[in-house]
Amino acid sequence: MKKTFSKKEAEEKIEEFFKRDNLKVKDTKKIKRLAMSYNLKLEEYKKRFCKKCFADLRGGKVRIGKRFKIVVCGSCGFGNRWGI
Repeated sequence: MKKTFSKKEAEEKIEEFFKRDNLKVKDTKKIKRLAMSYNLKLEEYKKRFCKKCFADLRGGKVRIGKRFKIVVCGSCGFGNRWGI
């Protein structure tokens, strides 16, 4: 049987997850799916994991250009870009 949360409980679960130091790929996918099912925005939390492989970006290489901050994933090599 599927366990259901209220929207508030889902937000708390997401906040609790991102307080951890290391993020696992499998758990990151579950949390993203939870946020999508309750129409919650991850906003600043998106910058913690790779867009392509969902690995933790804390060990990635950072480059800063004129318009973008680029963090290259240590696992897959994908360049995650965010506007400055």
